Amino acid sequence: MNGFFPGPPVGGLFLSNYIIMADLSQFDPNSVSLLSNNIFGLPTTEEDAKLVLLPVPWEVTVSYTHGTARGPEQIFKASLQVDLYDTDVKDGWKNGFFMREIDKQLLLRSDYLRKEAELYLKFLTEGGDVCDNEFLKKTLVDVNTGTVAMNDWVYRQTKDLLNSGKLVALVGGDHSTPLGFFKAIGEKKGDFGILQIDAHCDLRNGYEGFQYSHASIMYNALKEVPQLTRLVQIGIRDYCEEEIDYINNSNGKVVTFFDKDIKTRQYEGDTWKMICDDIVATLPQQVYISFDIDGLDPKLCPRTGTPVPGGFETEQLYYLFRKIISSGRKLIGFDLNEVSTSHDEWDANVGARVLFKLCNLLILSNQ
Repeated sequence: MNGFFPGPPVGGLFLSNYIIMADLSQFDPNSVSLLSNNIFGLPTTEEDAKLVLLPVPWEVTVSYTHGTARGPEQIFKASLQVDLYDTDVKDGWKNGFFMREIDKQLLLRSDYLRKEAELYLKFLTEGGDVCDNEFLKKTLVDVNTGTVAMNDWVYRQTKDLLNSGKLVALVGGDHSTPLGFFKAIGEKKGDFGILQIDAHCDLRNGYEGFQYSHASIMYNALKEVPQLTRLVQIGIRDYCEEEIDYINNSNGKVVTFFDKDIKTRQYEGDTWKMICDDIVATLPQQVYISFDIDGLDPKLCPRTGTPVPGGFETEQLYYLFRKIISSGRKLIGFDLNEVSTSHDEWDANVGARVLFKLCNLLILSNQ
């Protein structure tokens, strides 16, 4: 058990009809965060919390640098330094945010399969033919089987939480992690759209032979989640011809605001408000935010799995999220992923603050 996390309720039991709020009479939000408390230093239990965060320590199919599997743990540590005053949602934290403990078995499985995947990828990049290598053919099967099991685990965990009446969000891990959550929230909430903040399209079909690659998350979502009616991508700046063809042949189901086009509009006089209005207009009534941290300018996330020049400032995106809510659309969930902590704590600090804003805005949209 991770030393920073109190254990979940025995048997995963929840109060389905109402939420008992934590006693905050002895809690000082202006004081130091206690290590014995939960995310953001809050004295919240899972039963108390309106919003439950599911950490998914997984990075098996990452293509470049590693470290995202430890992202949830490091974000938790960094969250203890986040001040609780949010000008957008004053006292939003009083609704209760709770992060479940890291599943160590899932993390160990990720570490093991990541080593297997690295051998496989090294062989591919050196020009090897997997068809001639029985060991690596088995490795590919093991990795694909492992990612299916991870997807099923996420689906079960998030489905149970949604059925208990909680708001739910996911903290990765790499971007492959939320597929099971997409399925669960679609079954619970009905038709919805995804707003994807990302440097990459993630529309590849079985990238590098991995069916559920981080680079295939949105391809798989569009294929396997019938309630997903539209995918709106913003900040995209690194993609392949296969993905462009997919977008062009989607009959409007995928709408992409490329980083280059956004910047060009700004250079030529359009305001960010005008661009945000156009983005919001493409979204359906129910909106899920899938936030890959590499959608930000890489000065804010230099150690993410695949950093790309360009991207957003955090406040640009917070403004967009506020516009979505003020339009009357409803946020139904989110994931935050690809926060890597392989060298120092900067990325986790940024990730923790992005997470706090997302938590508060999800609360605001569901009041």
